[in-house]
Amino acid sequence: MNLTDLLTQKKSIITDKWLKLVFQSYPPETAIFLRKEKDHFDNPVGYRLSEGVKGLFDALVRDLESERVQFFLDEIIRIRAIQEFRPSQALAFIFLLKNVIREECARELRTDKGLAAEVAEFESRLDGVALLGFDVYTQRREKLHEIRVNEVKSRVSAFLRKSGISSNSL
Repeated sequence: MNLTDLLTQKKSIITDKWLKLVFQSYPPETAIFLRKEKDHFDNPVGYRLSEGVKGLFDALVRDLESERVQFFLDEIIRIRAIQEFRPSQALAFIFLLKNVIREECARELRTDKGLAAEVAEFESRLDGVALLGFDVYTQRREKLHEIRVNEVKSRVSAFLRKSGISSNSL
């Protein structure tokens, strides 16, 4: 059995464990809510994180197309960037997948040395995904700062108009 087949077979278990670890990066009360509430209207953050994790897993296991990986990374990272996670915190979820896979595939890895080599290659690709994730995080943070600057400019402009002061006179 190759790694793709094994990971596909264990997809549900792996993604559930991975998602639980992602939720544990939040305060305990928030993690409980994110884990329990499944409705995408009542819990949009939990829903998007869940969809992002499952989609990213599929993209990593099946095709590793850069656009798909980046799309699902963005699904997860945009939330964490808005929530003011530091870059290391926002991207730590990528490395958590390594531990989940090692744990879930431990028996198979002990008996199949070829599989161990495939896992090492997969983990190396995950490191590259983490670098891509850093780019995504940086882009999201830059966009947030741009929005905030534009909001301040708009408020100042509105204040100046109400005060009868021309921005040209400043």
